[in-house]
Amino acid sequence: MRILVVNVNTTDSITQAIARQAQSVAAPGTEIIGLTPAFGAESVEGNFESYLAAIAVMDCVMAYDRPFDAVIQAGYGEHGREGLQELLDVPVVDITDAAASTAMFLGRAYSVVTTLDRTVPLIEDRLKLSGLWDRCASVRASGMAVLELEASPHKALEAIVRQAELAVIEDKAEV
Repeated sequence: MRILVVNVNTTDSITQAIARQAQSVAAPGTEIIGLTPAFGAESVEGNFESYLAAIAVMDCVMAYDRPFDAVIQAGYGEHGREGLQELLDVPVVDITDAAASTAMFLGRAYSVVTTLDRTVPLIEDRLKLSGLWDRCASVRASGMAVLELEASPHKALEAIVRQAELAVIEDKAEV
């Protein structure tokens, strides 16, 4: 099985990290192909970048010239999944939907910790569109941009853990 994991931004180091992580949990015999769009935003953190990324991701997937069995869109709360589903005859999964669906197996209410305040509405909209909003306790921002997460992983971990703790205490999230 060959799965395309498409980064929504143009930062190749992030694509490589995503592909490594996906391969580490893939079933034996599964080939993970990390793809980086040829154009778009270096970091996707709002509607403008998200819509641009949607076109770039569709272009990237349609330009891939080898057979594949599924596509994972690796951008949290981004646009474009529905467009890919119209273009392809294989499953297309957005990591927002996958994460929320998995969280609901683990507890009644889940929270999402994202990057910046301006990304919160995108994630809320994606969860509502996917029918996953009802059990979302909150969507919280860490205050760190996507590229900062990669540049300062220890600081990122602290910021994310702090918001996750608040989600449990203040918002009653279980996951």
